[in-house]
Amino acid sequence: MTLESVTSAPAVARDTDFGRAIAQLARNASIETSTRNLADVAGYAPLLAPGTDVYVTFLPGTPYHHILSVATRLRQAGLNPVPHLAARRFASAAAVADFAARLRDEAGVTRVLLIAGDSQTACGPFGSSLEVLETGVFQSCGIRSIGIAGYPEGHPGIPQQALDDALERKIRYAGTHGLELFIVSQFCFDGQRVLDWVTRLRERGVSLPVRVGVAGPATVRTLLSYSIRCGIGASMKALGSRPVSLTRLLARHGPEQLASTVARPAAALGIAGLHLFPFGGFAESARWIADVAAGRFGLDERGKTIELPAVNRAAG
Repeated sequence: MTLESVTSAPAVARDTDFGRAIAQLARNASIETSTRNLADVAGYAPLLAPGTDVYVTFLPGTPYHHILSVATRLRQAGLNPVPHLAARRFASAAAVADFAARLRDEAGVTRVLLIAGDSQTACGPFGSSLEVLETGVFQSCGIRSIGIAGYPEGHPGIPQQALDDALERKIRYAGTHGLELFIVSQFCFDGQRVLDWVTRLRERGVSLPVRVGVAGPATVRTLLSYSIRCGIGASMKALGSRPVSLTRLLARHGPEQLASTVARPAAALGIAGLHLFPFGGFAESARWIADVAAGRFGLDERGKTIELPAVNRAAG
């Protein structure tokens, strides 16, 4: 099936295991928002399936009440808010407990993503997500679904053994306190690297569901910028493997290739879905999810990689 055939009939993706597997990853996809404009949230619901998990980032300088307001509006719009809780941003255990309780009571939050945060210095006693988890705040306030970060390419500032040890402690704590953990991975552009990483987790006995982080459609220039900022070394090399030109830097790049690579083994490996980082804009990433979930894609000549019709991929 060629791209030309699907452009003229965008809803005729072949009923194959491959196509179904990719569509399922998209149907289970989540997405992030870092909006500072509350009015933006009203436009999200028409773009996403009801109940979609929308992660609310906790950027430096963002006040707690803004995160709460965004989460509340997402809930009102029929979406499921999943706020980031950045350990180093909290001045005390009481501050974490108060914020978590307000998220639960005012926005109906039942799931959060617990991260250390980008700040090099902590505002209070917590230097890591593990330290917050072990306070018991989440079981106390009734939030039992806790996301934690995963790193297919490693972490630029943390040795792999330290990451492995922290993950094991989190799993042990959750298992004895009735918490349900899942992993959300840092974005990556190399599907095989993601599969190798998940396979290693399974070989170590880690059975947590994994949401695979992918960069939503954006220009190559934008993706290179985020790769540098986030320390995604191998992925940056993949994006920059060909000679760089202005035309190429302004070209769009989507997660089709990575999604195609992980689709077939996803169910067997416990990959629950994709998690989109909307670097090229929330609306475009949401449209990508909708197109793939609905089967509006074709296959390349080898039948191994999905391709979306150009008419469905807005420039921006």
